[in-house]
Amino acid sequence: QAAVQESGGGLVQAGGSLRLTCTDSRSLANTNAMAWYRQAPGQQREQVAKMWRSGTIKYGDSVKGRFTISRHSTQSIWYLQMNNLTPEDTGIYYCAAWRMFTNVDYDPQYWGQGTQVTVSS
Repeated sequence: QAAVQESGGGLVQAGGSLRLTCTDSRSLANTNAMAWYRQAPGQQREQVAKMWRSGTIKYGDSVKGRFTISRHSTQSIWYLQMNNLTPEDTGIYYCAAWRMFTNVDYDPQYWGQGTQVTVSS
C-alpha cells in the first residue's frame, strides 16, 4: 500500500470547484515537503503546488490565484482546493512527499496512485 493516497477527484463543469485530499500514512514529522502534480493526456507531468515543512508555498503559473494547497494542523493530511476550474485542468492528480533531510529539488520519494479530475466545458 502506498504511503500517500489521493482522494476527491471527479467530474466537474468549467468554473466549478473540487477539493483533493492526500492522506500520508507516515508521521508528519518525517515529511520535508509535499506537492501536488498533474498529468494531462499526452502531456508531461507538471507540479502545480508545493508546500515546504516551513509552510512556504509555491504554485505553478497556470494555477496561481485559483488553487490553494494546505495541510491539516496536526495530521499528515494535505489538501488542494481547486477553484474556477477549466478544461485545461483535466488530468490525473498525484500527491507526493519528500522524507525529512532529503533534497526537495529532486523527485519525491513517495507518490500516490493518482486521482482523475475531469473538467467539462
